[in-house]
Order: sequence, then C-alpha cells, then structure tokens
Amino acid sequence: MKKTGVLIGFIMMLMALQAQAQDYGTAVGLRLSPFWGASIKHFISGTDALEGIVHSRWHAFKVTGLWERHTPAFREPGLKFYYGAGAHLGATSGRYYNDSYYNRGRLILGIDGILGLEYTVQDASVPLSASLDWKPAFDLAPFAGFWGSELALSVRYTF
Repeated sequence: MKKTGVLIGFIMMLMALQAQAQDYGTAVGLRLSPFWGASIKHFISGTDALEGIVHSRWHAFKVTGLWERHTPAFREPGLKFYYGAGAHLGATSGRYYNDSYYNRGRLILGIDGILGLEYTVQDASVPLSASLDWKPAFDLAPFAGFWGSELALSVRYTF
C-alpha cells in the first residue's frame, strides 16, 4: 500500500512539472533569418514541441520539420532553452542555389539541428513569444553540403 501511495505521488509530481514546463500550446509567426519565412510551433507534451518552418532563399522553397525539447533557462519565468533535430524538403527553380547554378529544377533534401533560447511574455494580455536560435543543416541533395550560418529571430503569436 505504501509503494502504491509513493508511486501515485511521484506520478502526480511529474504531471505538475510537465504542466509548468510550457507557457503556451501553439504559436504562429515569422522567422527572420537568411531564409525568411513562417513558423508554427505546437507542444505535444510539457517539454516537447514540433516546429514547422516554411521558407525560401536562392530561388528555392523549403519546408522544415523539427522536434524540440524545451527546458527552463536561468531560473527566469518564461525563458526556455531548447534543442532538437529534424529534416527539410524543398525544390529549387533551376537557378542559382547555394553557390551552384542549375539549368533545371532540383529536389532539396537534408537534415537539420536546432539550438536556441525562447522567451514567452508572462502577461496573458500580450500573447507573444520570441526566440533566437541557430539551425545548422546538412543538404543531402542536390549536393552534399553543410550550411551552418542560419541564425534566426522568430516572433510568434501564442494561443
């Protein structure tokens, strides 16, 4: 009986921690980087989120999907450190793409990582979140190459 009580107490504590780990459920906004675009982030648990990014550059269109783990940062309410990984898929129109010129369209395929800080305004009347992150990527097609200079500022409306 004592073990059951401890187990129930432990589960309730984990549920409480998970409920406090996120400040919103879904957020939509702009991602300002060399690849300007739009971003949507949705928490699937108290610490894990899925982020989708739609962006373009170099006559190319890309869709990126990321899984992210969020943890409190610096004991500051609303400030979270996050990291994660994912992949991107896109197409180039057949012009200049990442220091190469193609005479026809190409499929773009690669893997991504992400590392950043996000701050969510704690005042409910201001439903905003802002993040600064670094998202390195490795293209697998149309060529193999590392892209490590994507530093971005994202501003999102939260709900």
